[in-house]
Amino acid sequence: MAHGGDAVDLGRRYADVRALTEALAEPLSPEDQMVQSMPDVSPTKWHRGHTSWFFETFLLQPFLKGYETFHPSFAYIFNSYYETVGARHPRPERGLISRPGGAEVARYRRHVDRAMGALLDTALEADTAALVELGVNHEQQHQELILMDIKHVLSRNPLRPAYHCTAPRPAGRSMAPGWLEHPGGPVEVGHAGPGFAFDNESPRHVVHLTPFALADRLVTCGDWLEFMADGGYSRHELWLSDGWALCQQQGWQAPLYWTTTEGRADQWQIFTLGGEQPLDPAEPVCHVSYYEADAFAHWTGARLPSESEWETLAPSGPVEGHLLDPAALHPAPGGSGHQLFGDVWEWTQSAYSPYPGFRTAPGAVGEYNGKFMVNQYVLRGGSCATPIGHVRSTYRNFFPASAQWAFSGLRLARDL
Repeated sequence: MAHGGDAVDLGRRYADVRALTEALAEPLSPEDQMVQSMPDVSPTKWHRGHTSWFFETFLLQPFLKGYETFHPSFAYIFNSYYETVGARHPRPERGLISRPGGAEVARYRRHVDRAMGALLDTALEADTAALVELGVNHEQQHQELILMDIKHVLSRNPLRPAYHCTAPRPAGRSMAPGWLEHPGGPVEVGHAGPGFAFDNESPRHVVHLTPFALADRLVTCGDWLEFMADGGYSRHELWLSDGWALCQQQGWQAPLYWTTTEGRADQWQIFTLGGEQPLDPAEPVCHVSYYEADAFAHWTGARLPSESEWETLAPSGPVEGHLLDPAALHPAPGGSGHQLFGDVWEWTQSAYSPYPGFRTAPGAVGEYNGKFMVNQYVLRGGSCATPIGHVRSTYRNFFPASAQWAFSGLRLARDL
């Protein structure tokens, strides 16, 4: 059972996370919050409702005696992909839902928060407390999605509006690349506790690594400009076949959110959550797909790391890095600790698949991760939009190879 200090800490974490979601939505108008700019993007209003539905469905309805559902249709509107709990509104049509409005979603959140406060005041069984912890971490994932999605929404507006105003960023200083070497051999990877982890991070198990080296810094925009200048987006021999086909179909010539005045390829601009900014060659490249990252690695003669290589060289203690700071929602140049955490999620060459011995949990929560273990690649390390306290060395993020709108970049690896 969760009681005493554990219960107080869990209640505080719940309140803090719920408040941060509303703080991230606060700069946005009601009109901003209902736009869906592509099928992969969800409106801000939907994220706010869905995270409340999660607590209502998996905690309040089964565990709080006398709980009254806020609205009988919200289960259909705000369910994401949980087949076990019923039908849901089509994902590509979330931007068509003008009602409930933002004010009613805010009332829904307050309704759920009051009820969760009552639930958290009771002595919770260990399994119930674990579900609260899962819900808190689930909402943190949606906080990053709020920022990812609204960035795409605002980028499609011809006014190129800023999510929030920021001071001009000072230019960074490029660091000469170096390598972190590892002799290889058997190593253990995966979560073994203590503390929370998603089910896809376990069981901990042994893998055998051949000797390798990991770059001691992230690939920068300056590195990427060299790749582009050498025909990186026009040389089919650098690309995987599916990636080359998509590159041609979509007309990729630069990372997502890069623009330049015609005829002035030396003056690239980059759209940020602070609006349009001059591109800084020293900052980590961001918003590149797996296909682009793999093509860049081939161009250098190196490769992307495996997720086991990355985890083996990542610090296992407290996470330090440029994570979510509402005043600095953009990757920063340089940094300490080799930027293994924060700034950008790092593509690995590892397909997202179950660890040996992985078993899907029974019931609806078993749909959280396991059913997505196909046609995706693993990313590691967190980004400038990842909430502080959410990421760890064993954390496995995942996206399709074509995804660009995530805060995704790369570092190189090579065999020794």
